[in-house]
Amino acid sequence: MHDPENPTDDELMALAIDEARLAAAHGDVPVGALVVIDGNIIARRHNEREATHDPTAHAELLAVRDAAQTLGSWRLTDATVVVTLEPCPMCAGALQQARIGRVVFGAADMKAGACGSLYSLGSDPRLNHEFATTHGVRAEECAALLTEFFAARRV
Repeated sequence: MHDPENPTDDELMALAIDEARLAAAHGDVPVGALVVIDGNIIARRHNEREATHDPTAHAELLAVRDAAQTLGSWRLTDATVVVTLEPCPMCAGALQQARIGRVVFGAADMKAGACGSLYSLGSDPRLNHEFATTHGVRAEECAALLTEFFAARRV
């Protein structure tokens, strides 16, 4: 049964997918992200590298920045980040620095994934913070967005 005050990872990923579609609409790689605390969406963003000419404008990084501004703190220990693509090393490092409590991602990134595929920055005990990771939520749907986006660019 659906509980609007406690959305499931699947329900939250559906919203992140909606964000990802917004990125594709303006020519950016379709990645979307949410920051959620106690079932409430604090921030939602999508990739904006092409739109802003900013190499750091990844969806999860932008969402974390917005969440920190909204909360008035860079420490996001109670937050879950839901993102359609496995975070890269830059983003996983930012999530680690923000003290994120948990990351949920859809599609694995075998070329740049830093939450289990190539690196495991969220679970490296040598770092000063670790976060829980849930992977594969709506993975096929998230991967299909990327596949379709890049196939259209090759035509």
